[in-house]
Amino acid sequence: MAKVTIVGAGQTGATTAHWLAQAEVADLVLVDVVEGLAQGKALDLLESLPVIGSDVRVVGGTDYSATSGSDIVVITAGLPRKPGMSRDDLLAANTEIMRTAVERSLDASPEAILVILTNPLDAMSYLAMKVGGLPKERVIGQAGILDSARMRAFVAEEMGVSVRNVHCYVLGGHGDEMVPLTRHSNVAGVPLRDLLPKDRLEAIVERTRKGGGEIVSLLKMGSAFYAPGAALAQMVDAILHDRHLIVPASAFLEGEYGLSGIFFGVPVRLGRSGMEKILTYDLDDEERAAFNRSAESVRETIKALKI
Repeated sequence: MAKVTIVGAGQTGATTAHWLAQAEVADLVLVDVVEGLAQGKALDLLESLPVIGSDVRVVGGTDYSATSGSDIVVITAGLPRKPGMSRDDLLAANTEIMRTAVERSLDASPEAILVILTNPLDAMSYLAMKVGGLPKERVIGQAGILDSARMRAFVAEEMGVSVRNVHCYVLGGHGDEMVPLTRHSNVAGVPLRDLLPKDRLEAIVERTRKGGGEIVSLLKMGSAFYAPGAALAQMVDAILHDRHLIVPASAFLEGEYGLSGIFFGVPVRLGRSGMEKILTYDLDDEERAAFNRSAESVRETIKALKI
């Protein structure tokens, strides 16, 4: 069976492990610097598997010895956002956490594909690629699936329809300048712009952009974990099962959409080699302007890494 390491056994890391174990996607290793945290959560999850009938192995620890030979390393480790804190506020502290996680993960699993969640997402994905000396295919940031899922949930609630009928595409940087493509998003093939009044659609777009902050302000002691964990699990499943699944994710651009040298949320095809292909949408002037604003915000954060 395939092997997946999750670095960071907090709410998001543990929930990702839960989704993956439930679906029997891979054997799992949880790693965390807090003594007992990864071990305890791994043991608890392992003991749940007879109930749900899953035969994967789950272990936890503080070092990386058990992670050797992992096919995928998911990195969720990092300081969480607190009320009033932007993703960019996390940059300095999480830079060192990311650097250590990448170096130690690749020492144990030099062929692993990295899936990054740590914020600020696009900058941390860039850092992971540079620190690891990896080709762009082997580093993917999880953002667009989560942002798109939030928008889909809000649209389904507004329209009173199944989430399965709602298809939304949120691209760009993972932050307040993300770009929900309302022209390309639809309900059962009918564009959102033709279904919702302009003010309602704008309200959904704004709520999508602020979706993470809304949860942070409600929880007061952390950030979202159910939806991010589910999104990570979908990416891991798509890679390990070579599904060639097209999802919005953060990928390194080399001229696509007129952008280069940054990680940015775009439609990508995921398969066994990781990020197989970047797909391009035809953008109108308004969408392209939004893309460029978002890209500039990401570029400034990457510059702040000083690497």
